Amino acid sequence: MTSCIRRAAIVCALLLVALLVNATRIQVFQAGTYDGNPANRRQAIARYAQARGDILVGGSPVTASEDTGEQLRFERRYKNGPLYAPVTGFASQAYGTSLLENTEDEVLAGTDPLLGPVPGWNDLTRDRSPGGRVVTTINAAAQEAAYRGLGSRKGAVAAIEPATGRILALVSTPSYDPGRLSGNGNSVKDAWTQLNADPEKPLLNRAIHQTYPPGSTFKVVTAAAALEEGVVADVDRPTDSPDPYTLPGSESRLSNEVDGCEDASVRYAFEWSCNTVFAKLGVETGLDPMKDMAQRLGFNDTRLTIPLPVSASNFDTRMDGAQLALSSVGQFDTRATPLQMAMVAAAVANGGSVKSPRLVDRTTTDNGSTVRTAGVRTLRQAMSQSTAMQLRELMTDAVEEGTGSNAAIPGATVGGKTGTAQHGVGNTGTPYAWFISWAQADGAREPAVAVAVVVEDAAADRAEISGGGSAAPIAKAVMEAVLNLPATRPSDPRRDTPEKPSPDTPQGNRWAARRH
Repeated sequence: MTSCIRRAAIVCALLLVALLVNATRIQVFQAGTYDGNPANRRQAIARYAQARGDILVGGSPVTASEDTGEQLRFERRYKNGPLYAPVTGFASQAYGTSLLENTEDEVLAGTDPLLGPVPGWNDLTRDRSPGGRVVTTINAAAQEAAYRGLGSRKGAVAAIEPATGRILALVSTPSYDPGRLSGNGNSVKDAWTQLNADPEKPLLNRAIHQTYPPGSTFKVVTAAAALEEGVVADVDRPTDSPDPYTLPGSESRLSNEVDGCEDASVRYAFEWSCNTVFAKLGVETGLDPMKDMAQRLGFNDTRLTIPLPVSASNFDTRMDGAQLALSSVGQFDTRATPLQMAMVAAAVANGGSVKSPRLVDRTTTDNGSTVRTAGVRTLRQAMSQSTAMQLRELMTDAVEEGTGSNAAIPGATVGGKTGTAQHGVGNTGTPYAWFISWAQADGAREPAVAVAVVVEDAAADRAEISGGGSAAPIAKAVMEAVLNLPATRPSDPRRDTPEKPSPDTPQGNRWAARRH
């Protein structure tokens, strides 16, 4: 009898050990497999059992959470969804998260360890804190001005505070309402299919994820490299620049859209956007200095985050003379995001210092206690302060006397550069209209805003596309919103530029007068 009891006890012990081993295997070694199994809805139920934290613009939430009473209780809602979609992204029960909803998900969902009473508390208790808040750097008035300015056209706007890198506006059109993707029903599936099939690509954030040939706005980079290298010692001296200019090593000729470019000074060439002068200037400066300046300003940077990942802008590191000439006027394979070109304008406005652009000012708990704060960070000194001052003068002249006059603001100093970028096979595509600029209110210590605008405008007549006519008025509206100056009567977008000078006019021969 005793031996039978002993054997039974051993069998029971072995069974208990087997149960413990199996429980350990499931709970420890295979936990991830079960957690990730699509049939396991526990995590989804827990995730949506509480309200998601809000994203704030100007101190006010642009998001909310609605209790639906369903198994996945809380769905995301958006205030002015299309306006802020390039900032917030979407939070969908069916399709996950994007943009800030994705990069700041731990804070918004309440799973960030720093939201607990003490770090690691929630991991021990297997609990989650109320969703935290994400305070953005966006200026609501600037965002609205950019969105209204683009209207029904395809394009993007990025605006930066030069001294801090704070992103004041980030707009991409056409946009979409992220609230359409919030739930998990058939309407959400239909919206997802429609948005992804739309040839206008409303889900694409053109401000940070689309690169374009920057056209003549890249002449700011070319001028910076030439000034830094000493290739240009006096911006008012005439250059030895033929019109048209034969590209090195080829029989192809580059021409201009304006008269007076032959042997024009750098100042005149910048004001009136002479391609021949800057193509030749880039070749004379050389590939290495041009590449170095572009990279110091942010080109070819694959690691930039704001905290959203930003597509790298491109400046080729291997080119022949003809390719370098075209790249120096923002063509060939040179491509840039609107955010990148806003960084170029901001660097000029900020004495050559490139600040790390950022979209999040701070994150907080649900009651407003700060969790993390994003400070000002300098990426690099792209150019000397003296070079930056000369470029500021050139950009100011381009607005006051040249192609950027539609961006002039009473009560402020505005510097800018227009661009009309060719693209497509044989340059048959409708040109992209560019404008980059910065603005400083009269009496202010430093520029308050730098802006980049690109308008794709695929439906427009080719002759009506220009940076000065299409993009500059949008930049002006954004700068006015940041400066908080009274709005002026909108410029006529049909007026591309001031009357273009000819060699026989005083403006056309101004470089000669300054030469003496």
